[in-house]
Amino acid sequence: MPNSGKIVPARDNAAPGAPITSRDNRWLKDFRVALRGGLPTESGCIGVEGLRLVEEALRSDLPVEALLASASGERHLDHLASLLASSGRAGLRILRTTDRLFIGLADTESPQGIAALVRPRVASFDDLLQPASGVALLIAVLAGVQDPGNVGTILRTAEAFGATGAATCASGVSGTANPFSPKVLRASAGASLRLPILHGVGLPVLLAQLRVSGVKIFATTARDLPAQSAAFASSSAPPGSSVSFASPLLSPWQVDWLEPAAILIGNEGAGLPDDVARSADARIRIPVAAGVESLNAAIAAALVFYEAARQRLPHSAGRGRS
Repeated sequence: MPNSGKIVPARDNAAPGAPITSRDNRWLKDFRVALRGGLPTESGCIGVEGLRLVEEALRSDLPVEALLASASGERHLDHLASLLASSGRAGLRILRTTDRLFIGLADTESPQGIAALVRPRVASFDDLLQPASGVALLIAVLAGVQDPGNVGTILRTAEAFGATGAATCASGVSGTANPFSPKVLRASAGASLRLPILHGVGLPVLLAQLRVSGVKIFATTARDLPAQSAAFASSSAPPGSSVSFASPLLSPWQVDWLEPAAILIGNEGAGLPDDVARSADARIRIPVAAGVESLNAAIAAALVFYEAARQRLPHSAGRGRS
């Protein structure tokens, strides 16, 4: 049997299949923390809610600790039965509870009555440098993107257009929404479970590692940078960097996306800090009509990733994808 599902010893001595009727049950507490609280459980699991996300979790190679169905959500268990068997998770712990208790722990307004506890993939920087597909690196770097909907949409779009990995970092005083929170998981349509994501790394450290690894860094921006003297730019440039205060400002189609690349997406309101934008190999701005200040962060990222995919598609079509 594949080592994909972890069967956990019984807790609370509940009879197999007996509905859980106490909100103080340990399993329900874990689901409440992971779903409504948006935090990992003590065992490091996150909560996924809804039939589609539960299916994605079961299809993945991620360990699934438990499955929870409400009384009205038990109908989904029949739909999942063949997937449970084919994925080697036939022995997975399945818990049942009442509709009322499930509503009390769910993160959605109209829950479908099905959820799971999943241990997400913990990616390292080395994982980002070794894409399974064998294509050139294309990494989404989210720096200070606070809205969970934007984070999920960016991850979903990045995956759709061939990104090989992602990293989430704080930028200044702005953190990036947790890519494994329930709201981000839903907005990403499961991309957070599939993409290797380096979460919580320091942005300066990540940028230094990318440079050393020969990855080109492109900073998305909605505006030009304030003027800066050449002397100041030279003194503030990162060691070994060839970028000056005159780092080019390009449109997405002016970039060669066949090279290993990282795309930096900044905070929804403030964008990327000036020093981060200056240190990039180039800055990318999407031309818009006169009088339009900027695009939504997720939409701008989608346009950049689409152009990268457009350039890469003819070069990846003959690589023998399975």
